[in-house]
Order: sequence, then structure tokens, then C-alpha cells
Amino acid sequence: MNPDETPPLALLSCGYRNSSDRMVILRSCGPGEFYLERVIFPFELLSFQAPKGAELEIWTHGLGGPELLETLPSAELLIEPELEASEGSDDPAWLSIR
Repeated sequence: MNPDETPPLALLSCGYRNSSDRMVILRSCGPGEFYLERVIFPFELLSFQAPKGAELEIWTHGLGGPELLETLPSAELLIEPELEASEGSDDPAWLSIR
């Protein structure tokens, strides 16, 4: 690797379920020029990758304009610990994820 190059970011496998009855926007600016913005419909699950340390914002549109609902670190949205915990499971749904 060239000394002027930055090392690639380690990405975490994350998921966010919109449990509200309104459309929301997931937005994140992170290290290493990381940017993500997605519309998530009610009850939809979004799977994505984000760098460790990225902050994710969940926005909605209220009467007065855009409203920030919550801010979450990417580490709180990890999918992988759930997969590792279920490795011994006989549930075929987990087999199809791998």
C-alpha cells in the first residue's frame, strides 16, 4: 500500500427496522468519505454496511418540516451477533442468509 493512501474502512453489517407507520430517512456521514441516505418505508427492514464509529440519524417529516427522531451509533445496529448466536439453530431461514 502506498504511504499516501488511507487504509480501507472496516465495515459493519447493520440493520434498521422502521417500526413506525410513517416513512423515515436514514442518513449517515462517517469517516473516510462514507455517506449513506436511504428512505425506509413503514415496517421495512434495511440491511446496510457502515463503518465502525459512524453515527446514523433517523429523520421524518413533521408539520414544521424535517424532524430528527433519533441518532444511533452503527455498533448498536449490528446484525452479525444475531447470526453467530443462531449458528446452532436448525431454523432454515438462517441457512439461507449464509
